[in-house]
Amino acid sequence: MKNQFAFLLGLLVCVLTGRSANAQMYEVRDNSVNYEKSERAAAKVLVDGTPEWTRNFWQSWLKDTYNIKPKGNGTFGVGKRDVLAAKQVPASSVSGKLIDLYAMVTAPSDSVTELAVFGGYDAKTYFSPENTPTEFAAMRTMAQNFATAARLKAYREQIEAAEKELRETEKEKERLERERANLAKNTESNLEKIESLKKQNIENKTKASQDSAQLIVNAQQLELRKTKLQRRKDRLSTLDRK
Repeated sequence: MKNQFAFLLGLLVCVLTGRSANAQMYEVRDNSVNYEKSERAAAKVLVDGTPEWTRNFWQSWLKDTYNIKPKGNGTFGVGKRDVLAAKQVPASSVSGKLIDLYAMVTAPSDSVTELAVFGGYDAKTYFSPENTPTEFAAMRTMAQNFATAARLKAYREQIEAAEKELRETEKEKERLERERANLAKNTESNLEKIESLKKQNIENKTKASQDSAQLIVNAQQLELRKTKLQRRKDRLSTLDRK
């Protein structure tokens, strides 16, 4: 148990240390995106995970936190769009009016995804730090809250994956130990059989040698008895002729 805790703690330290070296991870920054042939002010953030993971978590997080259900994933992945959109939805933390909220997901690398959050009151009025500073700041805070949640989720999943790998490694260790014990037992049994066979071979060799000597004696006796028998036959034949 202590080794397992130390392993998991070491993994978490490595993750935290590695991410602290990259100041941009999970930190929202003001930027822009090109949407409908125009530049729109956006709050961007980099998170751990694939685009699919980020899209799915953004949708579930919005639903759980704000009861907002963005569209754009299509049906079973068919008809998926580049931008997730929730139009004319209430978001009291951003504004007392209905707003359009968008999220664009891109992948700078295989394991890191960039989420760009932008929005406005309608298709003509988009939030920006200059024209709607309060709304844009609130939207930026929304993106930062998502980033914090995504960070915790990613770490939890990494720890769960590490725990699973550890359990599998421990099972493999137990399997190998059982196999090693069985092989050692079989080897010991085989060695005992080998020693028994060696002993049997020695006994067989001795008995074979004794049998060989006995065969010589037997052959000599056989010749003597053949000769003795032949003499008796010859004697009987002589007596018959008289």
